[in-house]
This record gives sequence, C-alpha cells and structure tokens, in this order.
Amino acid sequence: MRNLNRIGGAAAIAAALALTACGSGGSTGPETAKGQEAGSDLSKLISVNEKPAADLEQGGKVTLPLGNIGPDFNGFSNNGNSADNTALHRPIDQAATWGCWDIAFDGKVTPNKDFCESVENEVKDGKQTITIKVNDKATYNDGTPIDVKAFQNTWNILKSPDNGYDIVSSGNYGFVESVEAGSSDKEVIVKTSQPVYPLDSLFTGLIHPAVNSPEVFNDGFNGDLHPEWMAGPFKVNQYDPAAKTVSLVPNDKWWGKKPVLESVVFRQLETSAQIAAFKNGEIDGVSANTVSLYKQLDGTKNSEVRRGQRLFAGGLNLNAQRITDVAVREAIFAAVDREALRKVRFNGLNWEEPSSGSMMLLPFSEYYQDNYPVEESGPDAAKKVLTDAGYTANAAGVMEKDGKPAAFKISNFGDDQTTLAVAQTLQKQLQAAGMEVGIDQRASADFGKVIGSREFDLSISGYTVGADATEAVKQYYDSKTNENQLGDAELDKKIADLASIEDNAERNKAAMEVEKEHMAKYFSMGVVFNGPQISFVRTGLANYGPSLFRSLSQVPDWTTLGWEKK
Repeated sequence: MRNLNRIGGAAAIAAALALTACGSGGSTGPETAKGQEAGSDLSKLISVNEKPAADLEQGGKVTLPLGNIGPDFNGFSNNGNSADNTALHRPIDQAATWGCWDIAFDGKVTPNKDFCESVENEVKDGKQTITIKVNDKATYNDGTPIDVKAFQNTWNILKSPDNGYDIVSSGNYGFVESVEAGSSDKEVIVKTSQPVYPLDSLFTGLIHPAVNSPEVFNDGFNGDLHPEWMAGPFKVNQYDPAAKTVSLVPNDKWWGKKPVLESVVFRQLETSAQIAAFKNGEIDGVSANTVSLYKQLDGTKNSEVRRGQRLFAGGLNLNAQRITDVAVREAIFAAVDREALRKVRFNGLNWEEPSSGSMMLLPFSEYYQDNYPVEESGPDAAKKVLTDAGYTANAAGVMEKDGKPAAFKISNFGDDQTTLAVAQTLQKQLQAAGMEVGIDQRASADFGKVIGSREFDLSISGYTVGADATEAVKQYYDSKTNENQLGDAELDKKIADLASIEDNAERNKAAMEVEKEHMAKYFSMGVVFNGPQISFVRTGLANYGPSLFRSLSQVPDWTTLGWEKK
C-alpha cells in the first residue's frame, strides 16, 4: 500500500503506499545534488548522522512536526491513508506499520524478528504454503497476543474491497485461501490459490482482532487513536486535539530494544508555522524541499542540513469521478510542460534528476521505465486532443462540448509559496490549452480528508514509492482497487497473473507494462517529478534524516533516535 503525500511534505511507508502532498552556515543555497539512475551508489541518498545507541545520551526529548494529525487514525483505510498518519504510527504501532517485515535502506526485505522470527515458503503442485513463526513475546498493549487471530483478521479485512471495509487496496490478500494455526497459535500457516510474490506483500502490517467489523474499521478511529490496539517501542502518553499534539513515552510493555529517548512529541503545524517553530527551537527537524522554505531556514542556529532522495512520485492526481471525460484527462497530460514545472519546483535547490515517468518506481531502480503517456505536449497538442473529441472553443476561448466546458480546479495544500507557484504554473499551462482552471486553496491539515474523501478535481500530489512495483500496480491500476475505478478485465487479469511471477525482474517488468497501458488508456495519474528530501535538523540529533526505504518518516530506527553525548 502506498501512502498519500503532498508535494512539499514528509513521507512515510505503511502496509500500503501512502498519498503524500507534494545549522546551515549561511550559504546562498543547497549544495548541488541529484537523483540517481540505475546502478548508482544509493549511499549518496542517505544522510542520518548514524550513531550506535550506546554512544547517545540516555533520555531526552524530540519534537517533530506533522502537516495533519487525524482526524481518522486508521492507516489501513482510505481516509487515514496519509504519510503523516503513518509517520505518527511508526513509533507507537510497529505491528501495523512494519508487521512481519524489516526494510533496509536499499529496499531489501527480511523478517522483522520483533514480530515474525521466521517466514518459510514452499510451492508444490501450483499451491503455496507460507509458514510464519511469530515471536512468543509479541503482544498488543491491551494484552492480546499477536498470533494467528491477528493474521486471520488482517486477511479477512484486506482480502476484498467488497466486504464493506473501506480499504486502500486488497493487494495479494485475494489470493490467500486460508490462514490457520500450526503447532500452536504462534505458528501461522498461510495457503494461497496461486503463488504470490514478493512474500512481503503479505502481512506488512497487522490489524488487531478487536477491529472486526466495517463499523469499527471505517468509523471507530475518527478522533480516537486506540493505543490499546497498538504495539511498539513507544506508547501514547496524551493526545490533545485542541493543542493538536500527540506525546509519547517509552512503552513498558515493549519486548524489543528499548528506546533511547524518554519523550517524543508530534505537533500539527502548517508549513509557515513549522519554519517559525524550528527557528525558535521548538521542534527538532523540518523538511525544506522547496527553495522558499530553504531560504527561510538557512542560517538557523544549532542546525544542519541533511540531503537525500525523497521517495515520492506524482504531480498529477486526477479525480476521474469528477473529471469524467477521458479526453479532458488526456488533454491535461498533453498540456503539461513537465520540465517547466520541475524548474519551478526545484528552483534554487541545485537539484537535478532523471526524467520521472512511473508512479511505482524511481529512476534509480533497475526495473524503472518512463511510462508518461503522451509524446507531444503543449497547448496545441492538448487542444487537438479536445478538438478530436468534439470540443470547440466558446466565446471565452474555453473548449466545451454539448454546452459543458472543460472546467475544474486544482487543489493546493499548505502555505508554502513554491508549492503555490507550481500550482499556478500548472494552471497557466492548462488555461493556455483552452481549459477553465481555478485553484482551490486548502490548509495542510485538510489534506487527508479532502484527498481521502475524493473532494477534489485535480491535486498536485502523489504517493510514496517502494522498491518493488507489485503492490503498487494492484493499488493504482486494478479496476476494483484504484480509487478512480478505472481499468478493465484484460488489465485486471495481467495484474493477477504477474503476482505469481517469482523472478523479481520479470515480475516488475510485467508491472511496468501494465502501468504503461493503463496510463495510455485512462490518464488518471502522472509523474511530473520525484525530488529531493532536504531536512534541517537540530545539531546533535542522531539517526534522523533522509534514509530511503529504511523509513520514509526519516527515522530509520525509533529505538536509536536520540542526542549525541555532550
């Protein structure tokens, strides 16, 4: 599952790919950096001030900002599927956000022994059996064992979008035939109708057995974190919706490594407020992924800059339930000058990146290909698409058909000026192509609700990016799974078939071809840019910063986050 992201926001990974909005020494701008291509040294994209926990001060407090906190705290649901929500849950609910799997910086996956000590796979006569040995100590905060019941509940909820649960994606759970206990409830036997790969597409996140009805799943987390259903190194100390803060303390029921810190606080802040809070010493890290943010933070005392690659793909997120005519959506893609938008977005950041044209993989992946669905772009190319579809210009110069103009709004979130400039540049490109386009300006805190509830026409937002395209192709392009409900039986079959391909290269190639075909048919999501992760961090903060696939919330390991000894 991929998490939603704003174009300027932080990113995090959960059981799904999430939607995301898009001391420095007084320099005039960031040092030159660039996105990497296939075969590059990915260590260049990691900057965390790595230190062993033994070398850090024991105790201390870290305060970090989020663009939104709640109101729906269920990260498995569409309304809760945001990168900020996942970032909040990472330290307090690793059962839901890591589950059986541990992800390295480069995307390599191994069993997460805090929860699943071993995962064994056997394929015989076209059937697959996966045997999972669950850690005997693994227990939810309310004392419920993490055992076969949690795995069964996770499967029952995620196996189909037709069961009343507002899930983001069923992924490969639809191929699971049974989840049963083996020699004990701590041994989980999973059988599938066909082999499914990669194995980590299953149980990257576990759902507490008490979340056992659509009512609880869909509505029970509105304004309620339900910390009793969590398991992680920290626990919720206080959630204050009025102050828009969540404070955490070490979890005395956690059986894994104990955290270094004695306190973590998350604060919901608009972008401008994050800048002021960091400069005033109120928070300890802040993203500065646009030049306007960078310049405001440059020169802040007791701070340093950490740079890397942001795991983000997007820019064009279209709501096909509102922009219903595929010709209008194709014209939007044709009207966009991606290079011009990248210049605005990365102006002053000294950032270069290869062309970005896949929602599912970044250009440094060996499996990547550019699937952007139009070759000719510009206002004339877009007008031709509309003209061929029966549109003509009205007296105001707006292309219309049967009295209905090609009209919609771009939803922009937050108060960052560079982000707004990107939206305004896109607006002008679309207007030049004969479309009537306004800007719907929203607060950062509205992002999850607006996008999750599909209360937008077009948003310059996108999703986090994983190391493998298998889950993404299901989430984005299966007709029963994707939020635009676009697709067809032929593509659905290709998606189902590719999940059984064991070879990583072959499976990802098949996924890339599905994306290419879906984009060219339906024009629902498109990539304009990926971009850097630039973070201003309080001097002395260790194990925090751009860390690729290890943790999209910039904390590779919450138990080792802490302060250097003075």
